[in-house]
Amino acid sequence: MKRPITTLFMLSSVDGKISTGSSDTLDVDKDFKEIAGLSEGLHQYYEIEQTTDLWSLNTGKVQKKLGVNERPMPEKSPVSFVLVDNKHLTEGGIRYFSALSQKFVLITTNKNHPAYKVEADNLTIIYQRRLSLSCALERLWTDFGCERLTVQSGGTLNALFVREGLIDYVDIVVAPVLIGGKDTPSIVDGRSFTTEEELSGLGVLKLVSCEALDGSYLRLRYEVIR
Repeated sequence: MKRPITTLFMLSSVDGKISTGSSDTLDVDKDFKEIAGLSEGLHQYYEIEQTTDLWSLNTGKVQKKLGVNERPMPEKSPVSFVLVDNKHLTEGGIRYFSALSQKFVLITTNKNHPAYKVEADNLTIIYQRRLSLSCALERLWTDFGCERLTVQSGGTLNALFVREGLIDYVDIVVAPVLIGGKDTPSIVDGRSFTTEEELSGLGVLKLVSCEALDGSYLRLRYEVIR
């Protein structure tokens, strides 16, 4: 199967949390800006983000948390966006990403998604009866010429990418904070292993680089070797 080279790019705490809590009102992008000791170095994450691939994959759930359903129309960016969503994006959110994206691909298992009501020349809807990330990545390669893709989704979808062997690199910006909480989303969530046989699904990594950033932030880059 031909597919894009994928990089999982995330902002996390030292203990691997990608949110500040289990409530949808809590979010690292919003909350870290208000916390002394974190706010000062946070800009480095966004600066690195600007250097990531020109194809970006995320989820409707994450984007809803960020308020895209109510945002005014943005200026066009150089990035093409892929969103996996069944119920979180409204017509407003779809129009927002259509305006923002070079190409906008929505992956959904919902035949009645609001995206079907939106007309936009750059919008493509990939409907799947059952979510198949491998098939979606293959279509991104063959239909759109997507050669490199940055994945910035939530812990549940990240887990599917990892378990299916669809992540090639991991690029983590680590903030100097411990958050904790068993229900707080982490870089990789999803179903836990219950047998030794399942350990073959572990994502084993080789360290490519470790960079100390300002304000006690770190950037860790890995290649996935299994």
